[in-house]
Amino acid sequence: MSNKKNQPETLSRELQSRHIQLIAIGGAIGVGLFLGSASAIKTAGPAILINYIVAGLIIFLIMRALGELVLYKPVSGSFSTYASEFIGEWAGFFTGWTYWFMWVVIGMAEITAVGKYVNLWFPRIDNWIPALISLVFIYLINMIAVKVFGEVEFWFALIKVVTIIVLILVGLLIIFTGIGNYGQATGFSNLWSHGGFFPEGFSGMLLSLQMVMFAFIGVELIGVTAGEAKDPDTTIPKAIDSVIWRILIFYVGSLTVILAIYPWIRLDENVSPFVLTFEKVGIPGAAMIINFVVLTAALSSCNSGVFSSGRMLFNLSQLKQAPKGFQTVNHRSIPAKAITISTFFLLIGVALNYFIPEKAFAYITSIGTVGAVWTWMIIMFAHLQYHKKVKAGKIKRSHFQMPGAPFTNWIVILFLAAVIVLLAFDSETRIALIVGPIWFIILAIGYQMVKRKKDAN
Repeated sequence: MSNKKNQPETLSRELQSRHIQLIAIGGAIGVGLFLGSASAIKTAGPAILINYIVAGLIIFLIMRALGELVLYKPVSGSFSTYASEFIGEWAGFFTGWTYWFMWVVIGMAEITAVGKYVNLWFPRIDNWIPALISLVFIYLINMIAVKVFGEVEFWFALIKVVTIIVLILVGLLIIFTGIGNYGQATGFSNLWSHGGFFPEGFSGMLLSLQMVMFAFIGVELIGVTAGEAKDPDTTIPKAIDSVIWRILIFYVGSLTVILAIYPWIRLDENVSPFVLTFEKVGIPGAAMIINFVVLTAALSSCNSGVFSSGRMLFNLSQLKQAPKGFQTVNHRSIPAKAITISTFFLLIGVALNYFIPEKAFAYITSIGTVGAVWTWMIIMFAHLQYHKKVKAGKIKRSHFQMPGAPFTNWIVILFLAAVIVLLAFDSETRIALIVGPIWFIILAIGYQMVKRKKDAN
């Protein structure tokens, strides 16, 4: 067996088209849709649908910019590598470590949530036990082979997709035939009959915008898979181009159905709208079914967290911005050390969740919010610089191009800047504006230390 440890880029390209396709869907559909959509609806009413359409278009443009960069250079470091090349070494350092930490804290939150979901079936088991078992399971999946990660993610995503399709079909039966509603077809009048389509006004729609945007955290994971995609030239564009219609079907489609069946004022923030819809037509154990779906969604998110944080640490090490040992791979072409240390931090997170106050944990996880906006912004700025170099004839342009660049880049950047401003208006997200700058000060100190060490060598 050949020793690959000293090779600079040794990840194997084993992720097939169907893996990439479902990873793209899985990244765009999370627990937020199944559980958190009710609170966003309460803030905006039916107008939330406009937010999902607008946010979906913005995400699509971000993904097209990322896709063009990926095809220019398909590497596992993705946006961290592009930030270093097109903006500056500091940007690569900030982006890589921010994205690594973002997935670690998201993984912490999701693996803790797993314990709570399992608790519904087995109330006598302490939350930390299923959380630990799940983390070990996910770690082993990531340590076997990248193809195994892709396969597991494929099935996790498929569960979410099937659930949403079933909801839409069941919902359409209620809307048009009245099945489950005493034979009375509901139609679509609930979308405007309770205070109009904008019951909370334009301000309500604006305030829910940041909730909607953060439902899409993880969609950029396609970029991280690029270094291990079997045929990135065809699989990446195909996956990215399907993002927009998937958002329209899965988010806008399912929420339109829910809002048509239930007056938005009757939705309970503590009950999944999916449970209500399944119960309406008499599907037995609706709450248990959705509990299983959100459990797999949480496991999927944690699985993505271990995968992407491991790859980002591997890339940072290659760029000499993380300890040298993390750039090695084992005989199965897995960055084992980078995955192991990332999983170890997730394990610390599970323990921290029980020892530190809930507010303190919320402060840590708010970096996830900052990390997502920062990553999306960096993708757009890196693409702007890439576009300038293409126009100057310094590099050849990819065949998969972002529409409307550079004009569309600035639209997305201004939109994301508005989302940051909106964080200040929500008591739950306001802390991100305090924790975020502190995090970047820590990174600035870390970057100076790394730079000094590099210069000394």
